[in-house]
Amino acid sequence: MRILACLFLSGVLARAGEKMNVLLIISDDMRTELGCYASSLARTPNIDRLAATGVRFNRAYCQYPLCNPSRASMLAGRHPGSIGVIGNRTWFGERHPDAVSLPKHFKQSGYTSIGIGKIFHGGIDDTDAWTIGGRERFLVGVPDNEDAPRRKGGHRKESGPPLTKDQRSDRRIVLDGEGEDHADHRTTSRTIEMLEKMKDQPFFIGCGFLKPHTPLEAPKRFYDLWDAAAIPLPVDFASKPTVPEGFPAGCIRANNADLFIGRDASPEEARETIRAYLASAAFMDWNVGRVLDALEKSGLAEKTIVVFWGDHGYQLGEKGKWSKAGSLWEQGTRTPFIIRDPRVKQNGRVCERIVEMVDLYPTLVALCGLDSPAGLEGRSLAPLLEDVSRPWDHPAHTIWSEDGKHFTGVMVRTERWRYAEYFGKGAGSMLIDPAADPHELKNLVHDPDKAEVVARLSAMVREYAKGHTPP
Repeated sequence: MRILACLFLSGVLARAGEKMNVLLIISDDMRTELGCYASSLARTPNIDRLAATGVRFNRAYCQYPLCNPSRASMLAGRHPGSIGVIGNRTWFGERHPDAVSLPKHFKQSGYTSIGIGKIFHGGIDDTDAWTIGGRERFLVGVPDNEDAPRRKGGHRKESGPPLTKDQRSDRRIVLDGEGEDHADHRTTSRTIEMLEKMKDQPFFIGCGFLKPHTPLEAPKRFYDLWDAAAIPLPVDFASKPTVPEGFPAGCIRANNADLFIGRDASPEEARETIRAYLASAAFMDWNVGRVLDALEKSGLAEKTIVVFWGDHGYQLGEKGKWSKAGSLWEQGTRTPFIIRDPRVKQNGRVCERIVEMVDLYPTLVALCGLDSPAGLEGRSLAPLLEDVSRPWDHPAHTIWSEDGKHFTGVMVRTERWRYAEYFGKGAGSMLIDPAADPHELKNLVHDPDKAEVVARLSAMVREYAKGHTPP
């Protein structure tokens, strides 16, 4: 693999003496509900045009369907078990002070690293990784089940009595004007400002948007793009989290974590909530468009690698689930992932190979010709940018932990199969044939014709989870 990457860099990407910039755009809780991912509902023209001029990875998977563990894994270039982050209150640097994060590596390599918005999980920034924009860490040591200290949020204040936590999670907020007071609008404006200033020095800019994470927020014109009554519900919609027949109990958490917490979802409310999610995503997409336009205007587009990534997937009522937490289903583990390197001839193509987000760090290191830091566990995707159809027999792994200490669920995704095992309470396993069963309605794990497949994938899961499962 190292030889292939070297050939790639010395051939297609050769530009002696020139450093490529990096613009990393992250969206929070953004599932593959995008036009470029064949969504018939999404209104995301700006991310779609980025995909049309870059390489879109159709089957990219996060390492953990929750903000902090997913981001820590990607930004440290190590799997969750290696970096020791399987909860929302852990900073990877506490347990692994030797680990050098992605922006810190670029900073140490002579780049100006700029953090804007949410890159690391809120309150757990790798402060020293940034030349500009490092933030105070205030969540370290706060148990996962306790409320964290509050900081100023992105949404506007509402009139009327204060909302409970559960009420706020279901709130669909209409922002004033163009959302100028929202954190994502400010993140965009700050990113544009930095692009205008960074013309004479190599930069790594992390631009992190909060949306479409709850509360679901957008200016009115984005809500007006949909008629809620016309929005179809998922084929496996349920009013509350429901374990499908034939599947292990551990595959669906009993309670939702983001929306419809402690209460059922009626079909009418479900449609309104899906509409609000779509509007929130469209608002985020509009801000992405502002950033991309500014990059073009700056004259730096041909010298800048642009990455768009959603930190994990999300379920919008599939099997009654309204969150990402605990989801080892396709909707929870699959993420949008686009790389546009202006030097790549495969731009505009779609890569169908299985990739995982721990691969992004070594990819950017290779594309920018940097030395690779010790400890990286992913593999560079540079060869796939040269040939999107290249053979690539590397499965993706995603885990979940119910107690913040052990792996209580592990998924492995291969070119052909999705397989997951659950440990502890609700133990069991599931085997899905995604091509024949895209909605994941049938568990094939007990099919005698699939015994060899199950045994092989189970061995892969248990090797990956070794030393991390409950006693």
